[in-house]
Amino acid sequence: MPTAFRPRRHTMSILLLAGAALLAPLTAAAAPAATKSVGAASAAAVKPKLVVVMVIDGLPSEQVQRYRDQFGPGGLRRLLEQGASFTNAHQAHGVTVTAIGHTAVLSGAYPYRHGIIGNNWLDADGNSVYCTEDRRFTYIGEETDAHDGTSPANLRVDTLGDQLRYATGNRSKVLTVSGKDRGAILLAGKTGTAYMFMDKTGDFASSTYYMQQHPAWVQRFQAGKPQDRYYAKSWKPLLADSAYADDAPYPEATTKSPNRFPFTFYSESGKPDGDYYGRLKVSPAVDELTLDFAQAAVEGEQLGSNPSGATDILGISLSGHDYVNHAYGPESRMSHDHLQQIDRRIATFFDFLDRRIGMDNVLVVLTADHGFSNTPEFSQSRHIDAQRIDPKALLDGLDKALAARFGATGLVKKSMLPEVYLDYAAIDKRGLARADVESAAARHLLGQPHIAEVFTRTQFEEGVASRSRLGLMMQRAWNRQMSGDLMVVPSAYSFFGSGSSGTTHGTPYNYDSSVPLLIMGKRWIHPGDVGQYTEVVDIAPTLAHILRVRAPAAAEGRVLVEALR
Repeated sequence: MPTAFRPRRHTMSILLLAGAALLAPLTAAAAPAATKSVGAASAAAVKPKLVVVMVIDGLPSEQVQRYRDQFGPGGLRRLLEQGASFTNAHQAHGVTVTAIGHTAVLSGAYPYRHGIIGNNWLDADGNSVYCTEDRRFTYIGEETDAHDGTSPANLRVDTLGDQLRYATGNRSKVLTVSGKDRGAILLAGKTGTAYMFMDKTGDFASSTYYMQQHPAWVQRFQAGKPQDRYYAKSWKPLLADSAYADDAPYPEATTKSPNRFPFTFYSESGKPDGDYYGRLKVSPAVDELTLDFAQAAVEGEQLGSNPSGATDILGISLSGHDYVNHAYGPESRMSHDHLQQIDRRIATFFDFLDRRIGMDNVLVVLTADHGFSNTPEFSQSRHIDAQRIDPKALLDGLDKALAARFGATGLVKKSMLPEVYLDYAAIDKRGLARADVESAAARHLLGQPHIAEVFTRTQFEEGVASRSRLGLMMQRAWNRQMSGDLMVVPSAYSFFGSGSSGTTHGTPYNYDSSVPLLIMGKRWIHPGDVGQYTEVVDIAPTLAHILRVRAPAAAEGRVLVEALR
């Protein structure tokens, strides 16, 4: 990234006062192409009949580019060749996790505004909060645990789907489906309808936030039990062995999982059960089922054939790649083959849409919620100093250091890294200055191995953090009411975790932030590669422009005029 920044262009400048920084993206490459105006780009009068927004959970942009020559003709290659491919697109907030990334896609907002600051976070009493939990509602016909995702109550902003339904008097339909509840709910916004994969039964279900019982088409889909068709079958590599020659040595030594190709779907009980359905998630099966359900939704809800002529939105979040990358790493043969498998299934889905609606009437956006770090062991084999940082040891050391410095224990109240919460009541009671304790805590953490940066509440509130690119991304991820008093950033290729295998994501580094952004629609999008800096928050304003509706209230992205016809 460039080291010199200037604010991106907006129709209005955004000045944040009293404790926030200027949070618009800061890069010289961000300015839209001067040769094409928004007015010229809006010449196409016909709106899409259906907008399909696809999010492949945990897909780094580099995998799309590295494996593109192996894709089949009708899926990702079709998007790359017939659509606009933004090769420098980013989830431009510092905590790159599923919930935040999915929220960015159709809200166009950063966490400091939309309020989804993680998959989980801590409330004022130190209790864990799941991003989409809402105990007022339950899954329809399914067991619902206390922290299951059932509604968008924690989402503080509206989305493109909400604006489209507002503009059409609720005639537009907005329906989303995902292998994860947060993947569906946060795409659906406040007024859409979300369906999610149920781990214990393998069904897709909604919650009582959206309806009291499923429509007939959902009941028919559930009755067919498509999830059971994989039992005792195997996931085998799609391509010849030579195609995987550049992957990490196989079988991977960096995971404890006993599953290797052929990956067999089974359960200890000898029949489909929760154990078996859980295995489906770490494979192409959960994504095939998600797309099967999406096709059933297009038919059952008549998406793209709205009698009023209004545009419909179908959101699809494919969760399997995230589970595979967590277990084996993005450098693995399992990850490589998984992307090839879902590429072929996406092609089948596009063929279905072509027959059903006609792809000339469909606008497709494909992106990801975050990228992925390589496993530390793989990075170490390439002479990169990557480590798993034990959160407990790090925070125990911080507590002891503050006790030694200030003569008081318990100044660290709670933590869920990268967030650390200080006990301001205890600090005030002892007559200590909050900024002094913050600074002492930051200095101690910065002295620990594999810690790159620590930002304090005072720095965020005074706008100091956003003077660097890394600090800007962390500033966007910090919510004044909800976030911690310290935000801790590990060094590149290291991450917080006490395990000994697999890998994760969540940092502001390029391997976690860089994601694919592909937009295809013959009537609206000019095909070709676009190399200028782009953000996922640009999707919602761009779609709002094409659909001629109001952009979501908290959206801070720009219209991608360089891709418009």
